[in-house]
Amino acid sequence: MGNTWSLLKKGNKPSLLAAIVNLFLGVLKGVAFFFTGNVAMFAEMMHSLGDSANQFFVFIGSALSKKAPTRQFPTGFGRVVNLVCLGAVIIVGILSYETIKEGWHQITHPTTSNGMWISLSVLAIGIVLEGIVLMKAAKEILHDSNETATIFSALPKAFANLKRAKPATKLVFMEDLVATLGGILAFIAVVFAHFTGFLQVEGIASILIGLMMFYVVGVVFLENARGVIGETDEEMLNHIAHLLWDDKNVRDIQKLEVVKEGEFLHVECLAEIDPTLTFAEVDDIRDYLMKILLSQSKVSKVTIAFDEDDGITNWNHIDNHPDILK
Repeated sequence: MGNTWSLLKKGNKPSLLAAIVNLFLGVLKGVAFFFTGNVAMFAEMMHSLGDSANQFFVFIGSALSKKAPTRQFPTGFGRVVNLVCLGAVIIVGILSYETIKEGWHQITHPTTSNGMWISLSVLAIGIVLEGIVLMKAAKEILHDSNETATIFSALPKAFANLKRAKPATKLVFMEDLVATLGGILAFIAVVFAHFTGFLQVEGIASILIGLMMFYVVGVVFLENARGVIGETDEEMLNHIAHLLWDDKNVRDIQKLEVVKEGEFLHVECLAEIDPTLTFAEVDDIRDYLMKILLSQSKVSKVTIAFDEDDGITNWNHIDNHPDILK
């Protein structure tokens, strides 16, 4: 039990916060839908409940991904978070379909909703709370990217650094961005339908919210599918290549892999060195390089092997991104 609690404490905090907030909003919007019959509110209820379940599973997955390697699973559990995210988007996909279907029904068979002020109050609460979670996720992305920002520049900078975000944080950021925009869209639809009598606008808003949810499904699915397979981090690969070349003992790099393992990076390197070096000298070189590489952001595992210098330079990948180092 103690180990489980220790793992859960390492889980992605924005995911847990988002799960709690969205569960509260889902129940609140469900009550509002029951009393008003507003289709846009139904879409928002489905969206919030889907996000809550999604983000709770992501929190659990992010915690499990930090479990130490075992004899049965010697490479660790880093990719568990990618697998959980893949499963989570299925839930969002199903709810997206239901949201679009309900919106289409409102367009073809429009019905009058009641309690405009109830709907607007609940949607306003949702927009504020979703916005808070969105800013929390944005700050987490900036923290992971070693960036600083003001309250006004946090979102633009988070977008610019989205590729560097942890899978769980990226999922929360995208879902709550869509949730905030969806709440604003539903708010506008309720006001428009009330004052113009054009009831179909609520169905249109519901469909648009469902399509935005589907967009998140597509982006997150592709992102985590690559993570499950094992994707190279090109930026860190070139950065680490620079670090290796900076060592005067490294004559060439035969092989270098930097693979994403959930929130972490695993590095595997085969370098060429002077064949006249003693075993003790080679061991010192390896210890030094291990220390340097393990100190890099998100690098959790490093494997270094050496071969004798054959006088032929094989590595030219480093020239593809000369601006990696700052």
